[in-house]
Amino acid sequence: MDKMVNITINGMPCSVPYGTTILEAARQLGIEIPTLCYLKEINEIGACRFCVVEVTGARSLVAACVFPIERDGTEIFTNSDRVRKARKTTLELILSTHERKCLSCVRSGNCELQKLCKEYGVSEEDRFDGAKPVYEIDYSAAHMVRDNNKCILCRRCVAACQQQGISVIGANARGIDTHIGSAFELPLNSTSCISCGQCIVNCPVGAIYEKDDTEKVFEAISDSSKYVVVQAAPAVRATLGECFGMPVGTDVTGKMFAALRRLGFNKVFDTNFGADLTIMEEATELLSRVKNGGVLPMITSCSPGWIKYCEHYYPTELDHLSTCKSPMQMQGAITKTYYAEKMGIDPKDIVSVAIMPCTAKKFECGRDDENGAGYPDVDYVLTTRELGRMINTAGINFQMLPDEECDAPLGQGTGAAVIFGATGGVMEAALRTAAEVITGTTLEKVEFNEVRGMEGIKEAAYKLGDLEVKVAIASGTKNAKVLMDKVKDGTADYTFIEIMGCPGGCINGGGQPVQFATVRNFTDLKGLRAAALYKNDENRPLRKSHESEDVKKIYAEFLGEPNSHKAHELLHTHYYQQTRHCKAR
Repeated sequence: MDKMVNITINGMPCSVPYGTTILEAARQLGIEIPTLCYLKEINEIGACRFCVVEVTGARSLVAACVFPIERDGTEIFTNSDRVRKARKTTLELILSTHERKCLSCVRSGNCELQKLCKEYGVSEEDRFDGAKPVYEIDYSAAHMVRDNNKCILCRRCVAACQQQGISVIGANARGIDTHIGSAFELPLNSTSCISCGQCIVNCPVGAIYEKDDTEKVFEAISDSSKYVVVQAAPAVRATLGECFGMPVGTDVTGKMFAALRRLGFNKVFDTNFGADLTIMEEATELLSRVKNGGVLPMITSCSPGWIKYCEHYYPTELDHLSTCKSPMQMQGAITKTYYAEKMGIDPKDIVSVAIMPCTAKKFECGRDDENGAGYPDVDYVLTTRELGRMINTAGINFQMLPDEECDAPLGQGTGAAVIFGATGGVMEAALRTAAEVITGTTLEKVEFNEVRGMEGIKEAAYKLGDLEVKVAIASGTKNAKVLMDKVKDGTADYTFIEIMGCPGGCINGGGQPVQFATVRNFTDLKGLRAAALYKNDENRPLRKSHESEDVKKIYAEFLGEPNSHKAHELLHTHYYQQTRHCKAR
């Protein structure tokens, strides 16, 4: 049993385990100590000194986020005059080198620095104005913009990149010239950045943000010569509500479709259809490899951040990757071929838009071999955040919208497709189909609970008829490295591996709504968002990809069978070896 320490915080007695930080102890009493640099289990460096508090006997104010409580009778004051003045001064010092163009900043109204300045009554933004370095904005990456003029040097982005095992950014130079950058000041597209966007969702200000394509999409919708089709990824329905103040983990599937329709899209489809297609193609590919002595373990290819990571860091292992396109790209390819043919629309006139939880999708849609109809499968990718901004711009009251269905025929999706958004979801969806195909019997229970959960690495083994299937799941590329090292040295005895580029999968993608550190530190974002997807799956009449009537129909009318020549032409792709620090394709 942990040793308990008796203390007082603002005069209120409290008993906490030995070594508990002041930040955590205060929260037990309902006291929120503000932070800027602190991210639980990611960036615990006590650098910004904004969370300072008074501790009796201490020579100076201490950082609550890292100061351990070890002494009985410790008295702590979190809101004294001295503390408030120190925090206000810290904000004024941060503002001295911060570009204060708040009205034009994408994070205005959702900026942690802005919020704190308002709360602490900072009225003299220029109190400590002096030397202010000016940095060139980096637009080089396909997915994001980096503006060091707004950076507050909290290093949260650096920690997030390090957590991914990438570490392409860090603190360069010293003193007033200190800034976050890549080695040798390389532009981001000349590094091995995997476009995951974890730096964006962890940045407290507007120093890093996704490239915004909302105006291009508005223009396409306004162009009467274009037929604009939109698809929405599984994970978006579990997070879009956060853009409008709804509780974390609220499933807004129906309202999302209603909002997209009111924005003026000609057709509103669901990427769930593409996810079910992916299972049909991927499961068939896996069984073919098992039966015919193909390269094993086979590894999923749904996550473009993971694909980019593999191309850069494990270029000799690309044969292990499934050749399947991602659900987004499959959906786009089918839209511009099968659907275009059915509707009598020239594919050149179709504008294909995808709403994704992922910034790497902006990179993916521009890859080679992602143009099944001779045109890009997907023309524009919008993040969940961008869709939220479009809805607000259009004056749509999201919370007041009725629940609506998406359009046929590329809208039907099974529960198996929905859970793609959570780590382990692709694996579970594949197992549901593979188990019935191999055994020829109907599953009594479709849940494969062993592959669920937010652990970074999961393993399981299943007996499917005469076939022993051992599987592994990794989320976040740092965890992917553990499995890939086994694959590379030949010790990976798995049949199938699922890897997602972001920790927790798409529910925690780099394109998801930004939550303040106060929420990220003490709320199970990944768990709550994933729970919404699993609940959605439970409530669906069809929970296995091969049961989808629309999927059966497209094979009967157009593709022939899974892994057919036509399916390979439209739904499969190629990968390319990359050097560690070369310009990305």
